[in-house]
Amino acid sequence: MAKRSTKRRQTTQGVLNVQEFQREDRRQRNLKVLDGGYNPANDSARDASFVKNVRAKSKGQQALLEAMDQHALVLALGPAGTGKTYLAISKAVEALEAGKVGRIVLSRPAVEAGESLGFLPGAMEDKLAPYLRPLYDALQDRLSAKRLKALMAEGLIEIAPVGFMRGRTLNNAFIVIDEAQNCTYGQIKMLLTRLGWHSTMVVTGDPAQTDLLPDLSGLHAVADKLEEVPNIAVCRLGDADIVRHPLVASMLGVL
Repeated sequence: MAKRSTKRRQTTQGVLNVQEFQREDRRQRNLKVLDGGYNPANDSARDASFVKNVRAKSKGQQALLEAMDQHALVLALGPAGTGKTYLAISKAVEALEAGKVGRIVLSRPAVEAGESLGFLPGAMEDKLAPYLRPLYDALQDRLSAKRLKALMAEGLIEIAPVGFMRGRTLNNAFIVIDEAQNCTYGQIKMLLTRLGWHSTMVVTGDPAQTDLLPDLSGLHAVADKLEEVPNIAVCRLGDADIVRHPLVASMLGVL
């Protein structure tokens, strides 16, 4: 009996020693990480972090944010990387979360970037998914995937192609028309007249990167005409407002 108790005590002591060694080993490894490795509390060591409140990084972006706060219709024109779509969707999410609008409506023309995708399998949503992917990316950056799925299921966030916007009146909504340079003059006119009561519409695009024939794109002509209309803001962003890799601004300057 004594031998069995001694053996059990030795076994238990051995297990405790192993557990204590493992705890000490984990503690030492954690100390090494904190001393000379990645520290999540140090923001300067991080490549990127989620920011709840979006802030302007240039004078052009600041003017765009102020225009969206003060006008019901805003046209944002500028080269790639100036944050047109991201800022517009951020403002839309902010307005929805604050209860200023009842829903978000995002629209984008289903036009390929110079390459025909051919027949796409699946239902209508599956066929349109590749064209609307940039909008989903921007939304997921401002909302969690679970939150985005729930809002879309409730109909509070709607993503629709330009072709299905005819005849609608969008009241109490924040509307974002993305890639408007791929819309014809008639399509942009149709989209602008969808604006209803207590709504805000933001039209974004880069006239220099249209995937239509140069004479078919109507964004530049519409912006020139609406610039003379009061209570409508036309924001023209430039190379100085590009917030992507510095090479993007350099390339756009020579291409």
